[in-house]
Amino acid sequence: MPDATSEDLDGPDDPAIPRTGLSEILAPGLSVVFCGLNPALSAVRDGHNFSNPSNRFWRVLHLAGFTPRLLRADEERALLQYGCGLTSAVSRPTKSAGELKKQDYLSAAPALESKIRTFAPANLAFLGKAAYAAISLRANVEWGRQAEEFAGAVVWLLPNPSGLNRAFTLTTLTKRYLELRATL
Repeated sequence: MPDATSEDLDGPDDPAIPRTGLSEILAPGLSVVFCGLNPALSAVRDGHNFSNPSNRFWRVLHLAGFTPRLLRADEERALLQYGCGLTSAVSRPTKSAGELKKQDYLSAAPALESKIRTFAPANLAFLGKAAYAAISLRANVEWGRQAEEFAGAVVWLLPNPSGLNRAFTLTTLTKRYLELRATL
Protein backbone atom coordinates (compact mmCIF):
# COMPACT_ATOMS: atom_id res chain seq x y z
CA MET A 1 0.00 0.00 0.00
CA PRO A 2 1.52 3.37 -0.90
CA ASP A 3 1.84 6.16 1.60
CA ALA A 4 -1.33 8.14 2.10
CA THR A 5 -2.75 11.53 2.87
CA SER A 6 -5.80 12.17 5.01
CA GLU A 7 -7.76 12.60 1.80
CA ASP A 8 -6.92 9.02 0.82
CA LEU A 9 -8.23 7.77 4.17
CA ASP A 10 -11.30 9.93 4.59
CA GLY A 11 -12.45 10.59 1.07
CA PRO A 12 -12.20 13.88 -0.76
CA ASP A 13 -15.81 14.96 -0.17
CA ASP A 14 -16.15 14.46 3.59
CA PRO A 15 -17.11 17.95 4.87
CA ALA A 16 -16.48 16.92 8.50
CA ILE A 17 -12.75 16.59 7.83
CA PRO A 18 -10.95 19.92 7.60
CA ARG A 19 -8.24 19.96 4.95
CA THR A 20 -4.89 21.35 5.93
CA GLY A 21 -3.04 20.99 2.67
CA LEU A 22 -0.31 19.10 4.54
CA SER A 23 0.50 15.53 3.67
CA GLU A 24 0.56 12.96 6.35
CA ILE A 25 3.66 10.85 6.02
CA LEU A 26 2.33 7.32 6.55
CA ALA A 27 3.00 3.83 5.26
CA PRO A 28 2.21 0.38 6.64
CA GLY A 29 4.36 -1.10 9.39
CA LEU A 30 6.55 1.87 10.33
CA SER A 31 8.68 1.70 13.48
CA VAL A 32 7.22 4.96 14.77
CA VAL A 33 4.68 7.57 13.77
CA PHE A 34 5.27 10.97 15.35
CA CYS A 35 1.93 12.59 16.17
CA GLY A 36 1.94 16.36 16.43
CA LEU A 37 -0.86 18.11 18.26
CA ASN A 38 -2.03 19.89 15.08
CA PRO A 39 -0.50 21.69 12.10
CA ALA A 40 0.92 25.14 12.60
CA LEU A 41 -0.38 27.90 10.34
CA SER A 42 3.19 28.40 9.11
CA ALA A 43 3.42 24.72 8.10
CA VAL A 44 0.18 24.99 6.14
CA ARG A 45 1.46 28.15 4.44
CA ASP A 46 4.78 26.45 3.58
CA GLY A 47 3.19 23.13 2.63
CA HIS A 48 5.50 21.07 4.85
CA ASN A 49 5.29 19.68 8.37
CA PHE A 50 7.43 21.35 11.04
CA SER A 51 8.62 24.01 8.58
CA ASN A 52 8.99 26.92 11.00
CA PRO A 53 12.72 27.58 11.47
CA SER A 54 12.20 27.83 15.24
CA ASN A 55 10.75 24.30 15.37
CA ARG A 56 13.36 21.81 16.52
CA PHE A 57 11.70 18.62 15.21
CA TRP A 58 14.08 17.89 12.34
CA ARG A 59 17.18 18.69 14.40
CA VAL A 60 16.03 16.52 17.32
CA LEU A 61 15.23 13.58 15.03
CA HIS A 62 18.72 13.75 13.61
CA LEU A 63 20.46 14.21 16.97
CA ALA A 64 18.49 11.29 18.44
CA GLY A 65 19.50 9.03 15.53
CA PHE A 66 16.17 8.64 13.74
CA THR A 67 17.73 10.08 10.58
CA PRO A 68 21.38 9.78 9.48
CA ARG A 69 21.47 13.42 8.42
CA LEU A 70 19.54 16.57 9.22
CA LEU A 71 16.46 16.65 6.99
CA ARG A 72 14.73 19.83 5.88
CA ALA A 73 10.97 20.14 6.12
CA ASP A 74 10.68 19.87 2.33
CA GLU A 75 12.36 16.45 2.59
CA GLU A 76 9.68 15.13 4.98
CA ARG A 77 8.80 12.15 2.77
CA ALA A 78 12.35 10.81 3.30
CA LEU A 79 11.24 9.88 6.84
CA LEU A 80 9.55 6.80 5.38
CA GLN A 81 12.88 5.28 4.35
CA TYR A 82 13.99 5.51 8.00
CA GLY A 83 10.86 3.74 9.29
CA CYS A 84 9.25 6.93 10.59
CA GLY A 85 6.00 8.71 9.79
CA LEU A 86 4.05 11.85 10.67
CA THR A 87 0.47 12.64 11.52
CA SER A 88 -1.45 15.09 13.71
CA ALA A 89 -3.93 14.42 16.48
CA VAL A 90 -6.12 17.28 15.23
CA SER A 91 -6.10 18.31 11.58
CA ARG A 92 -7.23 21.93 12.15
CA PRO A 93 -4.30 24.34 11.90
CA THR A 94 -3.77 27.03 14.52
CA LYS A 95 -1.15 29.64 15.35
CA SER A 96 -0.53 27.88 18.67
CA ALA A 97 -1.62 24.46 19.93
CA GLY A 98 -2.85 26.32 23.02
CA GLU A 99 -5.87 27.29 20.93
CA LEU A 100 -7.06 23.66 20.97
CA LYS A 101 -9.45 22.41 23.63
CA LYS A 102 -9.90 18.95 25.14
CA GLN A 103 -12.98 18.45 22.94
CA ASP A 104 -10.90 19.03 19.79
CA TYR A 105 -8.73 16.04 20.71
CA LEU A 106 -11.68 13.88 21.73
CA SER A 107 -13.52 14.65 18.48
CA ALA A 108 -10.42 13.83 16.43
CA ALA A 109 -9.56 10.61 18.30
CA PRO A 110 -11.68 8.22 16.17
CA ALA A 111 -9.98 9.36 12.94
CA LEU A 112 -6.54 9.07 14.55
CA GLU A 113 -7.37 5.60 15.85
CA SER A 114 -8.51 4.54 12.38
CA LYS A 115 -5.26 5.78 10.81
CA ILE A 116 -3.11 4.00 13.36
CA ARG A 117 -5.05 0.75 12.99
CA THR A 118 -4.82 1.01 9.19
CA PHE A 119 -1.07 1.66 9.05
CA ALA A 120 -0.13 -0.37 12.16
CA PRO A 121 3.07 1.34 13.30
CA ALA A 122 4.91 -0.33 16.17
CA ASN A 123 5.02 2.94 18.13
CA LEU A 124 2.96 6.13 18.24
CA ALA A 125 4.83 9.10 19.71
CA PHE A 126 2.60 11.98 20.78
CA LEU A 127 4.55 15.25 20.65
CA GLY A 128 3.32 16.94 23.80
CA LYS A 129 0.99 15.73 26.53
CA ALA A 130 -2.24 17.52 25.62
CA ALA A 131 -3.60 15.16 22.96
CA TYR A 132 -2.87 11.93 24.78
CA ALA A 133 -4.08 13.28 28.14
CA ALA A 134 -7.39 14.25 26.53
CA ILE A 135 -7.81 11.05 24.53
CA SER A 136 -6.89 8.78 27.46
CA LEU A 137 -9.07 10.83 29.84
CA ARG A 138 -6.12 11.12 32.23
CA ALA A 139 -5.32 14.48 33.76
CA ASN A 140 -1.75 13.53 34.68
CA VAL A 141 0.49 11.73 32.22
CA GLU A 142 4.26 11.37 32.39
CA TRP A 143 6.86 11.59 29.64
CA GLY A 144 8.08 8.38 28.07
CA ARG A 145 6.49 5.04 27.31
CA GLN A 146 2.90 4.61 28.45
CA ALA A 147 1.39 1.44 29.91
CA GLU A 148 -1.56 1.53 27.48
CA GLU A 149 -1.49 1.02 23.74
CA PHE A 150 -3.41 3.12 21.26
CA ALA A 151 -4.96 1.29 18.30
CA GLY A 152 -2.39 -1.50 18.71
CA ALA A 153 0.68 0.79 18.87
CA VAL A 154 2.95 1.33 21.87
CA VAL A 155 2.39 4.90 23.06
CA TRP A 156 5.17 7.34 23.86
CA LEU A 157 4.88 10.90 25.12
CA LEU A 158 7.68 13.13 23.92
CA PRO A 159 8.04 16.86 24.49
CA ASN A 160 6.73 19.08 21.74
CA PRO A 161 9.68 20.39 19.68
CA SER A 162 7.94 23.68 18.92
CA GLY A 163 10.05 26.77 19.34
CA LEU A 164 7.26 28.02 21.62
CA ASN A 165 8.06 25.20 24.07
CA ARG A 166 10.77 26.84 26.16
CA ALA A 167 10.50 24.26 28.97
CA PHE A 168 12.87 21.96 27.04
CA THR A 169 16.29 22.80 25.68
CA LEU A 170 17.57 21.07 22.56
CA THR A 171 19.64 18.81 24.82
CA THR A 172 16.71 17.76 27.01
CA LEU A 173 14.46 17.27 23.98
CA THR A 174 17.07 15.03 22.37
CA LYS A 175 17.44 13.00 25.57
CA ARG A 176 13.70 12.24 25.63
CA TYR A 177 13.66 11.25 21.95
CA LEU A 178 16.72 9.04 22.49
CA GLU A 179 14.71 7.02 25.03
CA LEU A 180 12.33 6.00 22.25
CA ARG A 181 15.10 5.52 19.68
CA ALA A 182 16.91 3.12 22.02
CA THR A 183 13.89 0.76 21.95
CA LEU A 184 13.66 0.52 18.15
